Amino acid sequence: MDQRQTRDPGAHDPGAHGPTGTPADTHDTADTHDRTGAHGPPGTPDPTLGEARDPTADEQVGAIGAKAGRGLRWSLLGNVGTKATTFVMGLVLARLLAPEDFGLYAIALAATTFVMHVNDVGIIAATVQWRGRVEDMAPTATVMAMAFSTGIYGIFWVIAPYFAELAGSAEATPVVRLLTAVILIDGVTAVRAGSLMRGFGHDRLTRANIAGSLVNAAVAITLAANGAGAYSFAAGQVAANTVTGVLVLAWAGLPFRLGFDREVAARLLRFGAPLALGLGIEAVLMNADYVIVGAVLGPVALGFYLLAFNVSSWVPSVIGTALRYVTVPSFSRLAEQRPEALSLGVQRSVPLLVASVLPVAVVTATLAPEIVAFLYGATWAPAAGVLAVLAVLMVVRMLTSLAFDVLTSAGATRATVWMNLVWAVALVPALWAGTHWYGVRGAAIGHALAGVLVALPMAALALSRAGVRLAPVPPTLLRPLLGAALSAAVTVALTGAIAGVAGGTDGGPVPLRLCLAGGGGLLVYALVVVPADRLRALGPLLRPGRPRRLGRTGRLG
Repeated sequence: MDQRQTRDPGAHDPGAHGPTGTPADTHDTADTHDRTGAHGPPGTPDPTLGEARDPTADEQVGAIGAKAGRGLRWSLLGNVGTKATTFVMGLVLARLLAPEDFGLYAIALAATTFVMHVNDVGIIAATVQWRGRVEDMAPTATVMAMAFSTGIYGIFWVIAPYFAELAGSAEATPVVRLLTAVILIDGVTAVRAGSLMRGFGHDRLTRANIAGSLVNAAVAITLAANGAGAYSFAAGQVAANTVTGVLVLAWAGLPFRLGFDREVAARLLRFGAPLALGLGIEAVLMNADYVIVGAVLGPVALGFYLLAFNVSSWVPSVIGTALRYVTVPSFSRLAEQRPEALSLGVQRSVPLLVASVLPVAVVTATLAPEIVAFLYGATWAPAAGVLAVLAVLMVVRMLTSLAFDVLTSAGATRATVWMNLVWAVALVPALWAGTHWYGVRGAAIGHALAGVLVALPMAALALSRAGVRLAPVPPTLLRPLLGAALSAAVTVALTGAIAGVAGGTDGGPVPLRLCLAGGGGLLVYALVVVPADRLRALGPLLRPGRPRRLGRTGRLG
């Protein structure tokens, strides 16, 4: 249910079955969680909280937050492992393939991302958010997911030549047809993946996704080394999804049964149809730049743009993917209990998210040339200017993703349609104008401006209309924003100083600039943003030569 897949060649996983990682209590299946009544009607206390009385909103947030925290730690650990594998694969493919191959794959990826957003009509999200027993809806949901996936794949098989021609490369047609086949696998496994996520069963998702990523790397690199070009990406991804899908079916703990209940189907469509429409529009948002840049500038320029978007997607991919499969079940449980619990959860989540993402965005924006040169070589230098701008979009995507998850958890799926529709209406002309005005960097500028000026205000409006109180949030963002501004200034100053000391035209060794300038900027950010008491607590641990002792509580002191 990765509704916002990253577009990293070799790292992208259309149809990935959830994040990698799991909380500590994943020995229970989703069926067991349902039988405990943990997912009962609004107002029903969760027996897993160990509370005989009705818990307060703060207690509910704390209890579910503890589960989410354990799940997030495992998700991040597993996701980092998976992305490390695919990142190395991306580096290898960048040296085996030409920018044109990346451009052809980008066209197929744009089509696949769109169909992955709409193919199951929101069945995975509906399974996670379902009020009641999963066993009651699973047969109907499985039939619906398989039917819609098959129908949509048939449509895209027919229109693939026209889509590729629209994107400026008719030769991408067979790659589009091959890569979009992953939705057939997703249709079969959708309900089982949702069931695992609903019960925080991320350990099984972890193993399935890691196995798929290893298969992806082996197949893609082998094919690329033998001259398969853009087919390397597509074939590797189809093989990966097949392996992952088989493991999800085996480990979900939910019997595979087919059936059809009209009442269940109606409930699923009322929830899922607006969600699928909203996600379809979101797919347009995240892939319209591929089509426009490819049509206006050609596949080579599109390859540079794709590489820059890859790097800017690392944080949304690693952190955002892990967060999504924790936030959706967590906010769903809060939303079905009391409104103030949902608001409190959002108020606590937004500052943490912003404080975590901003330092990465600052380093990416200020050291974009060094990052591209160090990782991919001088051939890809034109991607650096694009990456510096897309760092802004990185932050926007993380915040709008969180808003989308909260709205989905609250059942306000129609609001997601309007939020993304307004964004799309503003984005497409901005991309078209930017690409004609300033090439690939102009496309990035158009994307970033539409995100800041349209997407973020629309997300805040949608959350407010859904009953989420956002008034306490802005004051908590002042310190991270100040830290980001000072960090950027220090990083730029250090980069210039290193260039002045090194002399010449290259500004000094790239690793030196990355380490010193980037490290200095991150240090300044930490000094501004991290509370003073936490920094003081780190003092004894950082002083060399001073023995550390254990206090009576068992903590270092």
